[in-house]
Amino acid sequence: MKKIEGGITTPKGFIAGGTCCGIKDGVLDLGILVSQEEASAAGTFTTNLVKAAPVLVSSQQISRGKSLAIVVNSGNANACTGERGMEDAWQMVRETAATLRINPQEVLVCSTGIIGEYLPIDKVKQGIHELGPQLSPQGNRAFAQAILTTDKNAKEVALEVATSQGTFRVGGAAKGAGMVHPHMATMLAFITTDLEIDPSILQGCLREAVDLSFNRISVDGDTSTNDTVLILANGRSALKGEGKTLQAFQEALREVCKTLALMMVRDGEGATKAVKMVVKGASSPKDGEKAARRLANSLLVKTALYGEDPNWGRLMAALGSSGCLVDPSQVKIWIGDVQLVQGGVGVPNVEEKAHKVMRQREYDITLDLGLGSHEYWVWTCDLSYDYIRINAEYRS
Repeated sequence: MKKIEGGITTPKGFIAGGTCCGIKDGVLDLGILVSQEEASAAGTFTTNLVKAAPVLVSSQQISRGKSLAIVVNSGNANACTGERGMEDAWQMVRETAATLRINPQEVLVCSTGIIGEYLPIDKVKQGIHELGPQLSPQGNRAFAQAILTTDKNAKEVALEVATSQGTFRVGGAAKGAGMVHPHMATMLAFITTDLEIDPSILQGCLREAVDLSFNRISVDGDTSTNDTVLILANGRSALKGEGKTLQAFQEALREVCKTLALMMVRDGEGATKAVKMVVKGASSPKDGEKAARRLANSLLVKTALYGEDPNWGRLMAALGSSGCLVDPSQVKIWIGDVQLVQGGVGVPNVEEKAHKVMRQREYDITLDLGLGSHEYWVWTCDLSYDYIRINAEYRS
């Protein structure tokens, strides 16, 4: 398995593109991804009980397990928009199908952006009509840019996997910088592969990869109405996803999802740090998860990360309020390889060393609870002045 240049159109048989349809002023805001033959399709969606219209539509559409195209707009979430929002999402499906001359059942739809405003659906439909003929194998970058909202950078990755049976590829593109929280977030991710895989197997593979990636990141602890991860597998490599080839695909899919997820944390709104919170020695898997998630979302911890302040008391306090079993006398804490706490008590004369670690762009913070053998981790980022500015001005 090796990383190669490209994104969602790197696997064989995929074309894509992006255009400006007028939702955002002079910026790419509409993308289409197409498999040139029917593909197995799988997806995961937001756990938020307030679901956007495109989430409801795509959840219904993907139940067939087959798809040919995905249409995405940015700048408007089409969420909390009632019956009109549902009709607008279906219009995006129908317009895409008509433009590509395919069955509407084979189209999935996604949106991201401001909640509670209606789509300028006539502009969107015109954009779909104009974009259709422009799709190409070189359109991955335009697609990746068209799905962005507050992101600073486009997020793409591609892998090539060599097996004894031959070679296949996996590509991906994603967006997400704010409202990012475990159990998914204001994030969209699109993954393609030219491997042939049964839809039910593909769904299981995707769920496992999402649980180890997009469900292990947090920017601000808020979940969204629009979170979606979709994957298409079109079989163009002539390889089947079974046996050792399926194992190789699962590994590659994990890597693609982890890479895209970490890109989101690095690109978090106002973020200057990306930190992996690791909890070891938990008494149960659930306790490890509770502790790691609480640490990743603590505002006091996140502001200490921004201030490069090795204030381990904030870590202890967050741990104690996580709901997991804790014996303070057993706790050990490290920032990078610098141990700050032994047996629940601070280690003397190490603060400056820990401060030097915290100046880095990325590092680990590890807490060993000393109560068992279970471990859990979550990637998080710091909370800066810019996060507040970006979100205070979001609708301005």
